[in-house]
Amino acid sequence: MQHDKVLILDFGSQYTQLIARRVRELNIYSEIHPFNKIPTNIESYKAVILSGSPNSVRGEDALHPDLSEIRGKKPILAVCYGAQYLAHFSGGNVAPSNTREYGRANLSFIKSNEPFFTNINEGSQVWMSHSDTIKELPTNGVLVASTNDVENAAYKIEGETTYAIQFHPEVYHSTDGKQLLENFLVKIAGLHQDWTPDSFVEETVAAIQEKVGDDKVVLGLSGGVDSTVAAVLLNKAIGKNLYCIFVNNGLLRKNEFQSVLNQYEGMGLNVKGVDASGRFLEALKGIEDPEKKRKAIGNAFIEVFDDEAHKLEDVKWLAQGTIYPDVIESVSATGGPSATIKSHHNVGGLPDFMKLKIVEPLRAIFKDEVRRVGATLGIDPELLGRHPFPGPGLGIRILGDITAEKVTMLQEVDAIFINGLKEWGLYDKVWQAGAMLLPVNSVGVMGDERTYEKCVALRAVESTDGMTADWVNLPYEFLQKTSNDIINKVKGVNRVVYDISSKPPATIEWE
Repeated sequence: MQHDKVLILDFGSQYTQLIARRVRELNIYSEIHPFNKIPTNIESYKAVILSGSPNSVRGEDALHPDLSEIRGKKPILAVCYGAQYLAHFSGGNVAPSNTREYGRANLSFIKSNEPFFTNINEGSQVWMSHSDTIKELPTNGVLVASTNDVENAAYKIEGETTYAIQFHPEVYHSTDGKQLLENFLVKIAGLHQDWTPDSFVEETVAAIQEKVGDDKVVLGLSGGVDSTVAAVLLNKAIGKNLYCIFVNNGLLRKNEFQSVLNQYEGMGLNVKGVDASGRFLEALKGIEDPEKKRKAIGNAFIEVFDDEAHKLEDVKWLAQGTIYPDVIESVSATGGPSATIKSHHNVGGLPDFMKLKIVEPLRAIFKDEVRRVGATLGIDPELLGRHPFPGPGLGIRILGDITAEKVTMLQEVDAIFINGLKEWGLYDKVWQAGAMLLPVNSVGVMGDERTYEKCVALRAVESTDGMTADWVNLPYEFLQKTSNDIINKVKGVNRVVYDISSKPPATIEWE
């Protein structure tokens, strides 16, 4: 089945992925491409959205897309930078704003009988984020909405199906943002809302069967949501021809190797557990640099995985749990405007010597969609609700060099923290939580003795996708009990701190 598609041109806004996710929440398929790499098959898209950008249209480095195949031929929604771009280069005027227009605003005027604003009333809250402002509309521009401070908050261009807004409908602070996107995509552009988890499962299973046939596929399971959903999808498509390998790198949470293995076997997956913890700890000996640790863990995983894969006969395919943000960010890093913070180990596959073809069933979907697909597949909600856990595991939560003793210490601390969150009914209110073992000894007193022992930091954040995150205001009573439990029960720790930094400027992990 062919789905109607929306093309989102990325000008580098931090919100571009959010636009794509909002569109998909309307059950419409969307794709992100860099503004300077417009797909050649443009006729396959039914509408185009131009994203925001940190750049200014007035600057020498203004981003110039070639819209010759789009303007007047496809419905366009231009957001923020996109709206200013259309104004500035089409007969309008963009100037620096007297005040930086940032934060909440309310619509003070909406053009009557305007389909773009169906079911949206004056007073509706919108989110502004720009330092330039549109002083004069482009040729054939018609004003359709204003706020008290921004007269040209929204306009359309007569003679073409083009709408432009200076606010961000994709962020939660724009209370009717989803309605606005639906008005544009469904009422104005006429797209069908048929992109659903059920249709994704059905089409992906059929595509895997056609692509893989009777070949054998090997998949490295991590215990996380992405690899689990990928495994169940593949299992539905090819059954026992899927061989799953779950490697214990010695850096998992306490008892996680066995409990996750039991869970997988209970799901009917053909899975083999490999305990390689000693090999990983040996590979990490004496390494303190975070990037070198990541590389050592990645290389050890490839070696272990390769050894196990070679024990299987006639395997032709390697399956990976790559998801859409990994793909977008890797494309951006090689030519798009959005910068990447660190490389993604999935994208691009494993080294050449493995000589396996790649199958990535989740490559087209976001994390929240992965969970919805998992629910459609009947996967246990507890497994789908698991917090993200970094690939290098506790290896990047132990700052400095890694030893078996430090891993055991942190596993105990982490277990007290995570189990406490579950017991207090806080786990599902947190997007990700964990403990960091700091390379710091501090003085303490236990009984009548002075101690000189380790400090641990607890971290809990709320987020939708990990790109931005806020620290969670956990109850003092919970933090107090957790701190007491850790210090009393974990030998070698005498101090607990709670991390109250948001992302940005801090990252979620400490390394």
